[in-house]
Amino acid sequence: MKKNGKKHAIIPIFIPHLGCPYDCVFCNQREITARTAAPDTRQVDATIKQWLTTLRDAEVEIAFYGGSFTGIPMEMQSAYLDVAKKYKDSGVVTKLHLSTRPDFIDEKILDNLKAHGVDVIELGAQSFDDLVLALSNRGHTADDTRRASRLIRSYEFQLGIQLMIGLPGDSRESCVMSARETVKLKPELARLYPTIVLDDTRLYQMYREGLYTPLTREEAVATTADMYRILDDAGIRIMRVGLKSTDIIGDGGAINGGTYHPAFRQLVEGRIAREKIEPLLEKVSSQAEARAADAGDGSAGEERGANIRRDRTLKVDVFSSPAWFSNMIGNSGENRKRFSEEFPRLNIRYRSDPDIRDGEFRVVVKEDPAEDPA
Repeated sequence: MKKNGKKHAIIPIFIPHLGCPYDCVFCNQREITARTAAPDTRQVDATIKQWLTTLRDAEVEIAFYGGSFTGIPMEMQSAYLDVAKKYKDSGVVTKLHLSTRPDFIDEKILDNLKAHGVDVIELGAQSFDDLVLALSNRGHTADDTRRASRLIRSYEFQLGIQLMIGLPGDSRESCVMSARETVKLKPELARLYPTIVLDDTRLYQMYREGLYTPLTREEAVATTADMYRILDDAGIRIMRVGLKSTDIIGDGGAINGGTYHPAFRQLVEGRIAREKIEPLLEKVSSQAEARAADAGDGSAGEERGANIRRDRTLKVDVFSSPAWFSNMIGNSGENRKRFSEEFPRLNIRYRSDPDIRDGEFRVVVKEDPAEDPA
């Protein structure tokens, strides 16, 4: 992603779940944490230095990940942030970023984060359905997320909300509700994660025992696309959709079920593109069919109209922004293939236009066979 003409880059610092007393059904971090020591400040400093050697002409954030940064002891939080802050103070880094739980936010914590120059706080809300949260053993409620979000906003931090799709007890309606509740909190950014069944988790045991059925990939894509539209229409920046392969970490990272896909974001954005482009092509195709039928009215023109319908195709250009070109085509070309099969009378060419907003599309008719005398 580029901002102000510069590439936006994140230096990730992973802090294991030392501060989290809960054992969420989907999380394998407790097993990983038992085998992985938290980095010390020298290691954090070395990691930042190493990353900076690879980042040129970029706006850089340092981000502390692990899910419960503000649950670790305050002294440890401060020690980590002291290391990061010196890079921000020097101007090498533009922002400090962390993720945590909604129930690990209070005034004392936020005072300390503000003093250390933190800019962005992401909350692992996961859902705004209290039954889903309870079945997932989250240890907090939807109201905890609302309270923490209001407090974060009152301190003028940037707010991020992370949501999961397909947790135990979840439904498409519940997920859509969670997206709408997220909009009410006015976060600057969001992440959408379909639930993945990992080894060394309670969810894996539930899956093996038949107590939990993962979403199919189609269900996950359709539901996530619904949520994406709601957040995007509200102007919320969607930082991530789906897990990267590097997010499935440690020996406990084996994936079960069919929900995971390495290009899940493209599947979702490709679905959104398809659903926006199809009506435009349907309109063009219907108009072409109507004109071809009109050309066949009367005995003199009937044979000519039949030839047009049988032998000629309408040349059409479909435009997207450069960033959404691959989404317009679809993962593995699935949209292009679908449009070709669905609209056999259209000869479709796919093009990009930098003046088109991301996620919007334009269809231009290049040739009208009904007006062609040949």
